Amino acid sequence: RLFLPRSWDDTTTDDAQVAEQIRARRARSKIPDEVRHREKWRQALDMLDEITGEERAGGWGLHRQPVVADAGYGDCTEFRLELEARGLPYVVAVKATTSAYPAEAEPVTPPYRGRGRPPVPRYRQNPSTLAALALGAGRRALRRVTWRHGTRKTAGNPTAAMTSRFLALRVRPANRDIPRGADGTLPECWLIAEWPAGHAEPTDYWLSTLPADTPLRELVRLAKIRWRIEHDYRELKDGLGLDHFEGRSYLGWHRHVTLTALAQAFCTSLRYDPKAPAPA
Repeated sequence: RLFLPRSWDDTTTDDAQVAEQIRARRARSKIPDEVRHREKWRQALDMLDEITGEERAGGWGLHRQPVVADAGYGDCTEFRLELEARGLPYVVAVKATTSAYPAEAEPVTPPYRGRGRPPVPRYRQNPSTLAALALGAGRRALRRVTWRHGTRKTAGNPTAAMTSRFLALRVRPANRDIPRGADGTLPECWLIAEWPAGHAEPTDYWLSTLPADTPLRELVRLAKIRWRIEHDYRELKDGLGLDHFEGRSYLGWHRHVTLTALAQAFCTSLRYDPKAPAPA
């Protein structure tokens, strides 16, 4: 799928002259009429629907797994809600300023005074931020977790263990787009925060809808598993030429990306083949 910015979609502007310029640019690049601007998080949902859909309906039929994403997606409330609607658990990075209540916070219903609409349940105070909740838990809540072993071994770290300090809290993310229960409660989920030694406050934050009994080590493993995505992207770009395309047509781009992806799939299959004559 090709992400097209709004400046490449003539249906996103009311200016007739600008729309004509966009149509001319699209025609020169031979972009099909059905390919339009679509937000990246919506494209991500489209791909998830395809790979988890039933094969008889045109999907891949793959088993559902937790979704991991960076803050570009995690900060989008609509994206998180759509994952929940699909029954897909997630571990997504978010900003420290994301609003939330602690899990124990409960909405209350003000007394009805007999005039106007009956009051509805609501939280007494404004929500806090994830940073404030993590700081409130303090360093006593931190646990050292090793999520994987790398390749840079040293005398002080002979196993190349990647270790840091983390805390996990149950919280209730809060904004006007998140549906509330009949009693006014917001849904509960995990807040994971990384607080490295030597730092005055946490440096990274994630939200997760994994079950409440999920071990911290598993939460951290999934929060940090994006290294695999970065590794694959670096291999695609630097080793296999993903960013070498210099053409100006949609079809040429599509062919280039398809062949690059196939090359990476072949390299990956070699890595998992015990009979491969040489490492890929």
